[in-house]
Amino acid sequence: MSMLLENLSRKMKEIDFAMLATHSGGGAIGSRLISNNREVDYDGSAWFFTEETTLMVSDFKADPAVNLSYQGKSGLFSRRPFFLAVQGTAMLIRDKDQFETHWTIGLEKWWPQGPQMPGLVLLKVIGERAHYWDGEEEGELLMDGAH
Repeated sequence: MSMLLENLSRKMKEIDFAMLATHSGGGAIGSRLISNNREVDYDGSAWFFTEETTLMVSDFKADPAVNLSYQGKSGLFSRRPFFLAVQGTAMLIRDKDQFETHWTIGLEKWWPQGPQMPGLVLLKVIGERAHYWDGEEEGELLMDGAH
C-alpha cells in the first residue's frame, strides 16, 4: 500500500459517515448516507452492509459506477478540513463467509439478527480514483482497482 493511501486510510478512520452517490433511473444521481466503519483499514476497497430490497441496490445493478464522499478533519486536533471523493465500481457480495469477515460490533443496531439476516447483502466499492483536499494540500490518487 502506498504511503498516500495509508495516510488517507488513517484520516478516514475518524469519519463516522460517508455519502454514497449512484446513478438512479432516468439519469438522476442519488446520494445516501452510509456508515463508514472506523474499524476497517481502507486499502482501496470499502465495504458496507445493506438490504437487497433497497433502491440503492437496484441502482448498482443498473450501473455499478459510484462515488463515495467523506468529510472530516485534517488531524485529531486540527481545525483544517479534510475532504475525500472516491470514484469506484460497486459489487454486491452474497457470500456469508465474507459477511462474517466484515461484520463488526455495532452493526446490530441496524440488523439485530446479525450477518445471517435474510436479505442482507454486502456492498464492495472498489476504488479507482481518489481526489483529496487536506487543508491547503490537494491531490489525486489512481488506484489499481484490484482489491
